[in-house]
Formats: sequence, structure tokens, C-alpha cells
Amino acid sequence: MRPELSTSEDGVAYRDLNGNGRMDPYEDPRLPVEERVEDLLARLSLAEKVGLMFQTVIEAGSDGTVLEHPGNISKSPTSTVVLEKHLNHFNVHALDDPRMAARWSNALQALAERTPHGIPVTVSTDPRHAFIENVGVSFSAGAFSQWPEPLGLAALRDADAVRRFADIARQEYVAVGIRAALHPTLDLATEPRWARQAGTFGQDPDLVTELGVAYLKGFQGDSLGSDSVACTSKHFPGGGPQMDGEDAHFPYGREQVYPGGRFADHLKPFPPIIEAGTAGIMPYYGMPVDLVVDGVEIEPIGFGYNKQVVTGLLRDKLGYDGVVVTDWELVNDNHVGDQVLPARAWGVEHLDPHGRMELILEAGADQFGGEECVEILLDLVAQGRVTEARIVASARRILAVKFRLGLFEDPYVDEDAAAAIVGRDDFREEGYAAQARSVTVLQNGAPAGVRSPAATVTCAEATLPLRDGLSVYVENVSPEAAARLGTVVERPEDADVAVVRLTAPFDPRSDLFLESWFHQGSLDFPPGLVARLARIAAQCPLVLDVVLDRPAVLTPLLPVATTVVASYGTSDAALVDALRGVHAPVGRLPFDLPRSMDQVRGHGEDVPGYDDPLFAFGHGLHLAID
Repeated sequence: MRPELSTSEDGVAYRDLNGNGRMDPYEDPRLPVEERVEDLLARLSLAEKVGLMFQTVIEAGSDGTVLEHPGNISKSPTSTVVLEKHLNHFNVHALDDPRMAARWSNALQALAERTPHGIPVTVSTDPRHAFIENVGVSFSAGAFSQWPEPLGLAALRDADAVRRFADIARQEYVAVGIRAALHPTLDLATEPRWARQAGTFGQDPDLVTELGVAYLKGFQGDSLGSDSVACTSKHFPGGGPQMDGEDAHFPYGREQVYPGGRFADHLKPFPPIIEAGTAGIMPYYGMPVDLVVDGVEIEPIGFGYNKQVVTGLLRDKLGYDGVVVTDWELVNDNHVGDQVLPARAWGVEHLDPHGRMELILEAGADQFGGEECVEILLDLVAQGRVTEARIVASARRILAVKFRLGLFEDPYVDEDAAAAIVGRDDFREEGYAAQARSVTVLQNGAPAGVRSPAATVTCAEATLPLRDGLSVYVENVSPEAAARLGTVVERPEDADVAVVRLTAPFDPRSDLFLESWFHQGSLDFPPGLVARLARIAAQCPLVLDVVLDRPAVLTPLLPVATTVVASYGTSDAALVDALRGVHAPVGRLPFDLPRSMDQVRGHGEDVPGYDDPLFAFGHGLHLAID
């Protein structure tokens, strides 16, 4: 797939991207990035410069071809957005077979060579190495090595392990042509009801900062280069304190609040991530309410529109001069099937798309996420509302990242290498061990207060590590994994121990697109479930695992279960290995667990932790394993 290189008069191999038969400065790999950027900028038409400023969803053909019709989410045929709209930044969704993913990436780059200056494409992705499948947030691992969610990485309390994960993910991304990551997420998990906590490193600003920098270094290295994946760190200035825990993807969750006055905690991870060289930063959708920073009230409009935040705080005060990418769909309403989702123009809903785009540029952003409406920006320039100099300022930042990634030298990948690298056995083994090790033991071998006096098996059978040879009753554990615990029986009364997996509770919602994927609302388990677990515990000791994508209220479960553990993205098999001590579970809570929903409702959305939690941040029992 790679085209043959040309050779300059002085013997330098180069890609003749504009096909003029000579090595122009932007094609010269020996020149400094800044010089190459300026040369290319001087050659680009306004339409080409404008095209750089859009990053939208792209979908790949399952056979490795580019998709030449609108997809499930992508709006236009691939050739339309690349050749006619001059876009060359895309956020890819489903990728299945690594060989086909690499073939598709190469086909996309070949298409880009047909543009006037052959600007290569930068392919980005949301996280895709864990368990949560949510097209608005992340993808499950599939062919890639599978690891805990970031909350589980935080539970390990090991910056070296986080950097190792990021380095492995980097290798897998690069193998299939993904050169940009729309992560890490540096938001603090201070609001227990918020749906996006699984993608964070927890509630503590110091831990989030330490692990966020390690994550960035694993993807980017000490500086961007030909083997790097460029990170867009998010969500500036901290997207966690959503009013009542509702998410700002949706109109009812647009407000971001700071009743505890802890704005500085949420901002804390960003100066170190800037110093570490993050290639991009993304503001969140949230609209600050009653927020005062340095004695100045911040305008109550979405952060992506907010000049006080993007230019005043991020660029001027923190000194950031990299790329600012907006979160998705701030300009236009989104049409999905027969639904029309309003643009996430919180606080500026009265503006039309032209006005929204103009305000985003005035705020200081460089690239419009989830949009391909180049005609609006071209029209703003034609009307004199946006200057070409403003376009050039953003294009300069965006092109510099492409050059530093080495895409102008070689954006192509090797299909055989992709098949060999993605999901490599040793990568999978490391991810599997991390899944097991991140399990957090909350209670181990405590008496089950509701057990029947007639029960004949002692609670020792449910104390970790579980011994071999048990008769086991299981729920929500695969048959293959359950068999590794012992002899599986059909009834609790025939078991030495019961092992049950639960997911943290949430209130199902499905009226709006994306809602069904977001776990929101109450953290209380339904009373009927607790009663049913009590009936199991009356027959045999109970081991409970609760998957904490949010900090569930575990209070009613503790008297029922002998042993309680938490996980944050762990397969059934890896959980079993943790329970048996094959991989010692060493996880520690990345956030406080509340005692009740009353405690949650009375808690400031921006405040890390509680005065009297059920289990505190950092709690985790370690097992005595021979």
C-alpha cells in the first residue's frame, strides 16, 4: 500500500504529496516542524485550512474499505468529507478485525493522497481497552487487549502500571493507524451519581494528576514522535461536578456546580498535564453556575463557548498553546434516525449555528468536534465575522501535531504487523492480571447477620482466598469461570458457598439517543434484590462482587454477605482468579462509598468524599496468600 518515495536533487527521499515533481519545504523531513508548517500554510486554500478545523465520526467498512454511504452515526460518504470538504481528522467507531482495521486505515490515507496537498489523515478514538460499550464515551476491547476501566487502574495505585498499560495501548493503536486518543479523562469522581466516573481515575486530585501524567507519557512518550499517539486530555476545567449527577450530554444535565467551593481541586490535574506536553485539551459541555474564579464571576455558558475559561484561564493563565478540541456537536442539532437531538449549546441555545461557531472561535477553540459543516465557517469568513488570520492560527497548531507524529513521512501501517500486535498474548496476559489485581476486598469473612441457625457450613468457606474443591452456587458468572471455583450446583442449599456478581444500580432511561448507555440516577439496590440475596445467604455463605462503574450504596448488602469485593472492569475468569488468590486482589477504593442516598443528596457535587463514608477512599483489605 505504501507509495514509492521520490528522491530530491540532493538525494533525500521524500513523499511528493502535491505531485509537482520537486521536494517542497513542507515535504522535506530534515526541516524543523515550524518551518514546514509555515510553508504548507502558505500553499493551502481557505477551504483546506477550514477543513483542518473539523473532527467528526467516521465508520470503517467491515471488509477494510472506506464507507461510501452514511453510516449509523457518520453523516456523509468518506470521499465526500475527505475530497470535497477537506477534512482530515476523524474519530473512528467500530473496529473489529485488526487486519481489516489496518487495511481500512491505509485505504483512508490513500484517499487523502488525492487531495491537493496530500495532507494525511489523523485517526482518533475514544477509549477501547476495557469493558464499557457506550458510543458516546468508550468501546469494549474486542480484538484489543482488555484491561480494567480507568477506575480499576486507579485502584492499583501504581503509576508505573498505568504507564505500562498506556504504552501497550499505544502500540495497538499505532498498529492499526490510530494516532490520536480522545483521552485521558482527568475529571474528578466527586459526584457519585454522575454516569462517567468509570472513565476517571477517581476522586482524589493528587492521584488523578499522578496517574493522568503517567497515562499521557505512555501514549505520547516524553515528546510527540513517529511512534506516539497524541492525547487530548479532558474535560477542562474538570467535568465531574454535574448538578444532581446528571450528565451534560443531555439538556437536563447542563449545569455544573461548585457548592463546596472546590473548583481548584478539579482544575489541579491540568497544569501538570500541560507541562507534560498534552497535544490537545477538550473542554466539557457543562455550563458553570455561580462560579467565581480569582474574584471574577464566570459567564454561565458551556465551557466550549467560554472565552474566560478557554482563553483567559487555559491559554493566558496556564500558558497552553496546543490544540483545543470542542466536545461533540456544539454547533448543529444531531439527527439520528427519527430523533432530533439539540446541539449541546448550553446557555447559548438562542444562537443559530453561525453564532455558535463564531462564539466558539472567539472563546479560543481550534477544532469543532463531531461536526463537518465547513460551509458555515466559510460563510463566516465571507461575511467578515471571522478573519482568515483566525483560521490560520488554529490551522498552525493542528498541522504542527500532524508533522510531529511523522504522518507526512509515512501514515501507512502493515496489515501483518497489525494482526500480530493487536491483542498479543503477552498484552492480554498483562491486562488480565491487572483486571484481577484491581479487585478491591471490602469485607472478608464477616458474619452474615441474616443467616439461618440451621445453616451447616461455616463462614470460613466464604473467606478469601477461596479454597479448592468447594461446591458453588453462582449467579452472573460464566459456566467456564464458575467451574474453576469447584463443583457448580443448581441450588444454594446444596452449596458450600455462593458467588454472585452485581452491577451498580441505576435508573434506566431511553428516551434520547445515548441515554440507554449512560448509567444515571439512584445508587440504591432495589429491596427485592436484597431480600433475595438474604435468602441465598440463609442457605450458604455469600460472596458478592459489585461492579462499581459508580459508587453504589452497599449498606444493605453488608449484613447479608460474608465477603464483599468491588471490581471496575474484570472478566468472570479474572474475578475467579482474584477470589482464589491466583492473582492477589490488591485494589484500593478510588472513591468513598456513601452510606445512603440521603448522604449522596446532601453532599456537594464538587467535594471529594464524605465525612463519614461507608468505606473510605483507599480502603482495601489484602489477603494472606501462601
